Amino acid sequence: MSSRAKSRNSSKSVLRTRAAVLAAGMGASLALGAGGAFAADAAQGGGVLSVAPASDVSKAVQAQADALQKAIDAEKAAAKKAAAEKAAKEAAAKKKAAELAAAKKKKAAELAAAKKKAAQEAAAKARQAALARQKAAEAAKKAAEAKANSWETPVASYQIGAAFGLAGNLWAHNHSGQDFVVPSGTQVRAVHGGVVVKAGGNGAGDGPAYGNAIVIKHDDNTYSQYAHLSLVKVSVGQTVTTGQEIGLSGNTGNTTGPHLHFEIRTTPNYGSAVEPLAFLRSHGVKV
Repeated sequence: MSSRAKSRNSSKSVLRTRAAVLAAGMGASLALGAGGAFAADAAQGGGVLSVAPASDVSKAVQAQADALQKAIDAEKAAAKKAAAEKAAKEAAAKKKAAELAAAKKKKAAELAAAKKKAAQEAAAKARQAALARQKAAEAAKKAAEAKANSWETPVASYQIGAAFGLAGNLWAHNHSGQDFVVPSGTQVRAVHGGVVVKAGGNGAGDGPAYGNAIVIKHDDNTYSQYAHLSLVKVSVGQTVTTGQEIGLSGNTGNTTGPHLHFEIRTTPNYGSAVEPLAFLRSHGVKV
């Protein structure tokens, strides 16, 4: 049974009890009134008994009944007020609980939205990074392809020396290549990608006048030769790329000072050389 139901039952019990008391009082008063009247009659007959008039007794009973009704009404009002206050407290508690639940739900929704946004931003960054990597890879591939298809000078920094076809007592015939004057130990690089077909001393088979030499076959069936090297860094059969270091310049063989002797040939052997600077320029090399 709820506390509210217990309170109503308790109030009804009190009211019934007080009503019973009131009824008993009224009965007693009426009895007293009748007795009073009888006593008055007896007094008139010469007796000594004297009581209050019946009207006075009735007024007293009415006053008692009015006081009891006021008490009952006050108790009803207090019970109603207490019930209203209790209902108000319960309503306030429910409202507060609902507000807390709504706040938690809102916070959870905001957190979920923040997580979703963070995940979307992370995914977007990942896509951008992947796209950037892809573009970088494509650019690197294009650069590698462009470099592989390009031609370069055999040394990065140089002075032009003896030219192709020059006559002189240093050569058995006219000069077969182009000299690039550089200090000994300068990096010598492949002018284009290809496969090493000759490498070593004695001109790599072309004679001692060349000193240490290298010959590379290229994809257009031309050959490049590098002579008078102080050091050979590649071997026969090795594949090289454009700009790859293949040796160091020197002063080996028939020379008057350190330099690189460079040839472009139509075969791997001596005697098939063509004008090297014109060849390089026709392949986009500034020399």
